[in-house]
Parts: sequence; C-alpha cells; structure tokens
Amino acid sequence: MFIPQKQKFKKQQKGKSFNRVSNTLDLNNIKFGTFGLKATNFGRLTSSQLKSMYQSINKIIKKTGKIVIPIFPQTPVSKKPIEVRMGKGKGNVDHWIVKVKAGITLCEIETFSYPLALKALNFGKIKLPIKTKIFYQI
Repeated sequence: MFIPQKQKFKKQQKGKSFNRVSNTLDLNNIKFGTFGLKATNFGRLTSSQLKSMYQSINKIIKKTGKIVIPIFPQTPVSKKPIEVRMGKGKGNVDHWIVKVKAGITLCEIETFSYPLALKALNFGKIKLPIKTKIFYQI
C-alpha cells in the first residue's frame, strides 16, 4: 500500500539533515478535510508506521468520514544481512521512509462528528514515533 511502484534508482544515499526549518507551505494547511494531524518535530516515518496509523484511524471512522494522507514514503533504506562482513557493496532495500519536517500535515479527516474525529486522531497519534498535534479548520 505505501511502497512506490517505480523508482529511477533502486538505492539512495542518506542525504543531508532534514531537520532544517523551511517553507513547506503546501503541506501546512488542510486541503481535503476538516481535521488534521500535524508533526511538531522532525523524524522518519516508515511505510508500516503510516499503514498502522491509517488502519487505526479507519477502524474508528469507518464509513462516516474520509481519510487522506498527503505524504508518501519514497526514500529507500538499505540494510546488510545479519552476520555479513563489511564491504562487498551496499545492502538490499529493507524498508521505505518519508522524512518529516516540523509542521507538515501527516493525515487529514473529513467528517462531521467532532468527538469521533478527535478519538480517531488520538488513536492514530499513538502509532507514530514523533510528536504530533491535532488541528482543525472551521
């Protein structure tokens, strides 16, 4: 579900630090729903963490609302197998991550029930390793 179909290159380098403050205006506002979950600090989210967050929110919302996740894990992380000596090239792709900066919207919910949305987003917050904040638009 949260794995890219095609990539130009199989493996990537780590890149620079992603905890710098930048103007990420596109991902700061709610576009699709009325309630949102925003990251308050930086970190890395794996595709399995995003999937478990989506499933826990969906378990509560069910068909009374719609869930939109505007971020997608596109960065591959490689890992060498256990008990393999150093050298002999880079390891295989182990999992996919998304680099999250502070202030980026992680999830949006469109529903009319205020307490149901708060309950669902609180269950979704538990599944993530970074600090988050719930916000809404009237």
